[in-house]
Amino acid sequence: MKLKVYADRMSQPARAVLIFCKVNGINYEEVRLDIAKRLHLTPEYAEINPMKQLPAIVDGRFKLFESHAILIYLACSFPGVADHWYPADVFERSKIHSVLDWHHSNLRPGPVTIVRNTVLAPVLGRPFNPEAAAEGEKFLSASLSKIETVWLKDNGRFLLGRNQPSIADLSLVCDIMQLELLEDSDRDRLLGPYKKVEQWIENTRNATRPHFDEVHKILMRAKAKARRQNQQLKGENHGGGGSDMKPLLSRI
Repeated sequence: MKLKVYADRMSQPARAVLIFCKVNGINYEEVRLDIAKRLHLTPEYAEINPMKQLPAIVDGRFKLFESHAILIYLACSFPGVADHWYPADVFERSKIHSVLDWHHSNLRPGPVTIVRNTVLAPVLGRPFNPEAAAEGEKFLSASLSKIETVWLKDNGRFLLGRNQPSIADLSLVCDIMQLELLEDSDRDRLLGPYKKVEQWIENTRNATRPHFDEVHKILMRAKAKARRQNQQLKGENHGGGGSDMKPLLSRI
């Protein structure tokens, strides 16, 4: 049976899994679950992932959730996956695990907190929250500083001084890409001080093209829609009608 990947492309970890499959020629079926329509909360999906989050996979009778675990499984189970993604060497694997373990409790909250309380606030039906966004920026800045001074401290093009990407590179970069929803000036303000990080993002994008850009198209469409809605709101001093943007953007 063909591998099934349950995903919503507005989800950062879902994008990482999809890009990995495409780059490595893994034959799969993408099962799109619209979080805005709460399709991830159905009893049927709970049989696959009782945590009711995305992504998840089904490979025959085997079910798995959590993106890091999924990426490790795919790297180990499917022939043709290049060793650099998840090296056979136990020392190299352990270093990659150290980055992955750091990822969720450090980098992940920053971009999400910022976009939810700024550009996405109107389309999510809540007021702007500059205080929360400022806290998110502090969190992000601390994480980017650690990436630049710890994980990118050597001369390699990718994390841990490597010259080829690993699953850690893909996971972290997909999270940072959520900042693409911001105005370009804000994104540049947040990332600009971290030149190594900016180059590493571009290296990861180039190493996974054209799939990286294709999977992130939905993010770029969401940015354009958020920009239009925010411009409309700035031009109005009263409540308006509904918008077709909320279903797309509320998945972030």
